[in-house]
Amino acid sequence: MRKKTLRGGRLSSSFPAAGAIFFTVSMVFYPKEAFEAAVAGLNVWWNIVFPALLPFFVGSEILMGLGAVHFMGVLLEPLMRPVFNVPGTGSFVMAMGLASGYPIGAILTARLRREELCSKVEGERLLGFTNTADPLFMFGAVAVGMFGHPQIGITIAAAHYLASVSTGLALRFYGCSQANTPEASTSGNILVKAIQALYRARERDARSFGQLMGDAVRNSVNTLLLIGGFIILFSVIIRVLTVLGIVGFLSRILTFILTPLGLEPALIPALISGLFEITLGCQLAGQAPPTVPLMQKAMVAGAIIAWSGLSVHAQVASLITGTGMKMIPYIVSRFIHAVLAAVYTYVLMGPLSAVSYNYSIPVFLQTVPQGSPAFLLQRTAQVGWRFLLVSALLIVAGLLTAVLRRIRIRHFRC
Repeated sequence: MRKKTLRGGRLSSSFPAAGAIFFTVSMVFYPKEAFEAAVAGLNVWWNIVFPALLPFFVGSEILMGLGAVHFMGVLLEPLMRPVFNVPGTGSFVMAMGLASGYPIGAILTARLRREELCSKVEGERLLGFTNTADPLFMFGAVAVGMFGHPQIGITIAAAHYLASVSTGLALRFYGCSQANTPEASTSGNILVKAIQALYRARERDARSFGQLMGDAVRNSVNTLLLIGGFIILFSVIIRVLTVLGIVGFLSRILTFILTPLGLEPALIPALISGLFEITLGCQLAGQAPPTVPLMQKAMVAGAIIAWSGLSVHAQVASLITGTGMKMIPYIVSRFIHAVLAAVYTYVLMGPLSAVSYNYSIPVFLQTVPQGSPAFLLQRTAQVGWRFLLVSALLIVAGLLTAVLRRIRIRHFRC
């Protein structure tokens, strides 16, 4: 038995080491391609990702330090617990994830887990459906910049979020035998209890606002440096795999599997690239020949966005290190999300096309993401409003749920 364990441990250690050696040697043989890919990844991170995400990373850190998570946790316990089987504090992660996009859902879930505001299994459930894509990426970069069809942004975004909620509903049954965190008491005046929870959390934190802001900036910049490293790394990996012909080999395998199901062969390279990196995969789907049906292009793009790419998966794996949460549930949930996103896209562009496809979108959302100050200011405003809107809707739903539960209990007692 011990020999088998040692043999399995050696194999599990040998594969990553062999992969790292293969990747390093490949860069030595193709230095020009590796350098160009690294520069391209650096440009994307510095001009778009860093300035676009920094304000919301800092804001979320400050809000958590001020006790906003505990406030929302009490208010939304009656909603989040029965619907998604996660504590009410998960509502803050859900709101920020829907508003800002990858990978803030993973960052905040890991933070909740480290502060013991959710159990291991609750964190895995929460991570599975709150680490969603940025709406502006779907509306602007994909629909307008890559597809040239602004109206399709509504369909892709609606399918993405419907699939996310559906995945959350499915995950509520995951790990039912494992212990959850104790439910927050919602008896009495729930609003008063929420304010008391905020006050107690602020007292426990005890940092001055200046120190809190400094810590928020430092932690956010460190996290963004980590994300930048992964973006550059996977940019190089994809380029090297393409030069070596591995992407082409995988494309032939997927062509053999998916072509009998009706998928156009021209979309296979997009799926292969999307397996590693979301932006390149969506770009190849949008650049497919005009003979490829728009519905299939949108379905592939929706699946790629929901899957999010191994680049984001690696970021998540790094961010949840030390929390005890496992990556397998997250990867499975990404696959479920991708399949459901493709199915919902088909439904919205097929039977429900008259409802979903004829809506226009605001002019600003037709802007392709870029690093200009005007775009970044507008994006900050848009994401801020979305966070407030989603939070308000969740709070109203939580209050209504609490009132209805109390009415039902009183009626039962009578």
